[in-house]
Amino acid sequence: MSSHLRITPSILNADFSQLDSEIAKIASVSDYIHLDVMDDVFVPNFTFDFDAATKIIKSSPIPIDSHLMVADVDQIAIDYAQAGSASVTIHAEATHDIRATLKGIRFHGARSALALKPGTEIDGYESYVDEVDMFLIMTVEPGFGGQKFMESMMEKVRRTRKLIGSRPIWLQVDGGISLETIEIAVEAGADTFVAGSAVFKAEDPAQMVIALRERALSSKL
Repeated sequence: MSSHLRITPSILNADFSQLDSEIAKIASVSDYIHLDVMDDVFVPNFTFDFDAATKIIKSSPIPIDSHLMVADVDQIAIDYAQAGSASVTIHAEATHDIRATLKGIRFHGARSALALKPGTEIDGYESYVDEVDMFLIMTVEPGFGGQKFMESMMEKVRRTRKLIGSRPIWLQVDGGISLETIEIAVEAGADTFVAGSAVFKAEDPAQMVIALRERALSSKL
């Protein structure tokens, strides 16, 4: 997989009753599996409880990028790091002590990531840049798959890229990523892409991951 651009398919739109086989379809061509954890409190939807998520983390043939869309995430984030997530993303809007939680994620061996909803600006979170391994800019409102890509978020992506500067911090976008929108996100400065509907609703999910990567790489030329 490319060390400069990462495709992380979200299983939110996969068939949960056949999750192992769904993940197997795209494991060889993907960088991570994006695990959307929703609690029906922070967002109006529920996906996995901790036990179900842990089984996915431990059985996945490739690393898991755990995106925690849950309330009171501080301790839960540490639990997900301890469970073996390669990366754990917390939402700025749901975290009581952002710095301590990001440090705790790293302490337990996972990459630390900070996510911002569309209505949350990057301004004000610059002080966490040295505690973060990845910023996630949501390009839809969190809670549901299949939403339309919010191109208006690209200015926030640009500002975040400027904040990152030369630091080895990934910049992820999540929501509405497709063959039509991934180029826009690349041009704004994103290098890590969550794609759900585009991948798992495709006739050939693995081929779609390959196509997304090729489209993103061509945009950087």
